[in-house]
Amino acid sequence: MIIDAHHHIIPRAAVEEIRKGNSRFEAEIQVKDGQEWIVHRQGYAYPLFDKFYDNEAKLQDMKEANLDAVVLSPAPPMFYYWQEGNTAADIARLVNDGTAEMMSQNSRIYKGMATVPMQHPSLAIKELERVKSNYGIRAVEIGTSIEGVNLDDPKFLPFFEAADAMGFTLFLHPYYVGDKSGLARYYFTNLIGNPLDTAIAAGSLIFGGILDRFKSLRVLLAHGGGYFPYQIGRFDKGYQERKESRTCEELPSSYLNRFYYDTLTFDSRTLEFLVNLVGKDQVVLGSDYPFDMGTLKPCDIVNQCDFAHEVKQGIWNQNIKSLFEELIVEGRK
Repeated sequence: MIIDAHHHIIPRAAVEEIRKGNSRFEAEIQVKDGQEWIVHRQGYAYPLFDKFYDNEAKLQDMKEANLDAVVLSPAPPMFYYWQEGNTAADIARLVNDGTAEMMSQNSRIYKGMATVPMQHPSLAIKELERVKSNYGIRAVEIGTSIEGVNLDDPKFLPFFEAADAMGFTLFLHPYYVGDKSGLARYYFTNLIGNPLDTAIAAGSLIFGGILDRFKSLRVLLAHGGGYFPYQIGRFDKGYQERKESRTCEELPSSYLNRFYYDTLTFDSRTLEFLVNLVGKDQVVLGSDYPFDMGTLKPCDIVNQCDFAHEVKQGIWNQNIKSLFEELIVEGRK
């Protein structure tokens, strides 16, 4: 069995609200050269492929990619962290209900993650409780920061405590709906900004003591961990030399295997380095489907690596059991 742990959805109900011009979504659908696009008020635009929300389109692409199951996660523009609390909570419920609806169409193939209004941790906790109770969802995708506030901010401690107590896996994913300062040209907001944001988020959980405080918290990092695993030596150097960096219980590199990482590195040499650095049990398959900065064939990069069969088996399906315990995982021969 081959499972994609990083596979996005924009539920049909959310698409229909944008089509109707619901002002809370601050987006509209435009047609360019016969293709629908979602255009956010802040400037971010991306093709509205039917594979975001259509079951048959997803199943066809899964067949072509040799995937047996996927873990659905909301497309990051659906976070709406910039919205007022009750509006953001309403949108999160709509998105989560839509994800659960797709899960119900084929529970063997589709598992799911929730989104929550992180800008209001009390509302985020309520939504965790709701999706776990109503749908059995025990994973949540959150931004690498929340409208410029890093994850080590004390306001988020109740959220991490609740997520840990309820057994939720956290999937940290960068987000933006407009260009970031200094990165507007060359698509640097994504090419440089996204991996930087992930490195900052991982560092915040380490140096901010979150991983020390919640020792069973499970965290998955998108895009091969961003810049984080590849500059871990610099984190260690700072810890050794600078008192302001000596805030965690252990050397930062000791926390490498507290995280899980997806395979989305786009270079087999990088993926081999990642597996050798963090351990073969910490890496899971990821596609970032269906964005253009993802891949429709996530298995290819794994097959290009010089991995033993058991390492590939772990990436295909075994390692993901630690993150999504409800998955029934069978080994592929």
